[in-house]
Amino acid sequence: MKWALYNLLFAIAYVAMMPKFLVRMARRGGYANRFADRFGRYPRAIRERLADGTVRIWVHAVSVGEVAVAGQLMAEMRRQRPSSAFVLSVTSSTGWAQAERQVGPRDVLIYAPLDYPGCVRRALRAFSPVAYVITETELWPNVIRHVTEAGIPAYLVNARISDRSAPGYRRLRTWFGPVLNSLTRIYAQSDLDARRLADAGCDSERIVVTGTMKFDVAHRAPEKEVALRAYLTAAGFSPDAPILLGGSTWPGEDAFLLDVYRKALAKCPALRLIIVPRHFEKAGDVEVAIRTAGFPCLRKSRTPETPERQPAQTVLLADTTGELMGFYGLAQTVFVGKSLTEEGGQNMIEPCLCGCATVVGPHTENFRPVMSDLLAHGAILQGADRADTEARLLGLLANPPAAKALARRAAEIVADRRGTTPAIATAILGEAAYDGRQ
Repeated sequence: MKWALYNLLFAIAYVAMMPKFLVRMARRGGYANRFADRFGRYPRAIRERLADGTVRIWVHAVSVGEVAVAGQLMAEMRRQRPSSAFVLSVTSSTGWAQAERQVGPRDVLIYAPLDYPGCVRRALRAFSPVAYVITETELWPNVIRHVTEAGIPAYLVNARISDRSAPGYRRLRTWFGPVLNSLTRIYAQSDLDARRLADAGCDSERIVVTGTMKFDVAHRAPEKEVALRAYLTAAGFSPDAPILLGGSTWPGEDAFLLDVYRKALAKCPALRLIIVPRHFEKAGDVEVAIRTAGFPCLRKSRTPETPERQPAQTVLLADTTGELMGFYGLAQTVFVGKSLTEEGGQNMIEPCLCGCATVVGPHTENFRPVMSDLLAHGAILQGADRADTEARLLGLLANPPAAKALARRAAEIVADRRGTTPAIATAILGEAAYDGRQ
């Protein structure tokens, strides 16, 4: 009865949301081209690849952050077992763009089937995986039910239960408990996540606390750093000038950084500011904010690889794809975006890895275990509110020795925490039998 009720409610909700999907498809043609994937129906070329006899593990990720974790796990599995091959499923077009860089020649990329019995059954008939791996907490009950009823081991990796989701999971433990207990193993990011999973009805013996896999995802980009240094030098950014970088900023945070920059220039006139917005489609608004604040603006997407020399105190608006890690490698002080708003924060591991003195605002719920670890070791600074975050940034900019010490601790902690992904890959490959078909 409960499954019939769930399927009815799911169908009603999906039909109600269809206008939103249609608008998204109109904006993002790539999503429309493969929309039938959501119903377990694939183009002929994909069907032929799925039926080519290759034994594959099904890995599911929602969007960009989860895809990065999934890609790191797949790469490690290939390293440990070179014959490993995958079906990688995503649910967003932004995730698809990231996933295209993660799949190998023997892998197949699809949009995840809807959590409806017919869609799931068609998908499973198409590629019959030997294991199913979910990244973070993308729990689709019908998918998990049909996978496990078919005797396919299922794993939840890098599992976390957010502060916002925890009460709902606890209230619905009679529903989520059986779903979680059908999983072979759950690899949780922290003890708190493990407790919340147990509160949701999961048997504690299924849960293994491993730490977060996100420490393994970040990698420096030395070639990109060299190219960006040449670009900055041509634009008049001296290699000796300290750089304040706003990484993955959200609306409102750009104005905040511009205020910090103006105040910091009084004591550090050589300081340069680079802003890398999270959503490039809003770069026009950021440019307006820069010019309104009285600073010249160099917009990277509209300049050649060797730009003309810019006026002093020009702010670089880095609205280009795939260059954030390169910029982190050149910056001394970093503010990580999405942390002044109630959105949960962007990835602070990346600047810490690059040896940056890193500051975040009060909202970092998306990286709770990471932040607890970094704060406990004095490897990052967190502001209690906007004013406190500003004060911490200004303090670092006025005290280079303190900033260097913070940056050194950050790089050491990140280096020390790497290694979770290889351990999880080893465990899954050891448990997910290939039955001699590999």
